[in-house]
Amino acid sequence: MAEDESGAVRHFDPDGDYSAHEEDGDDVKLLGVYSSRENALARVERAKELDGFRDEPECFHVDEYELDEDQWTTGFITV
Repeated sequence: MAEDESGAVRHFDPDGDYSAHEEDGDDVKLLGVYSSRENALARVERAKELDGFRDEPECFHVDEYELDEDQWTTGFITV
């Protein structure tokens, strides 16, 4: 979990790049898959009202993907 000098959790570096590390205590959740960025951002706004999510309103991240393309093409390891 990335924390700044004040101890606040930060998941975006100064360049705006996102990072989360479950092994360090980050609890990553997938809110859904949406047909447009607009729909995804609307879902983020709704989630910010929910228990657990409202505590970290700046820790949401939206990714864009091409449909019908493999995203994870290599294996994985368990740490």
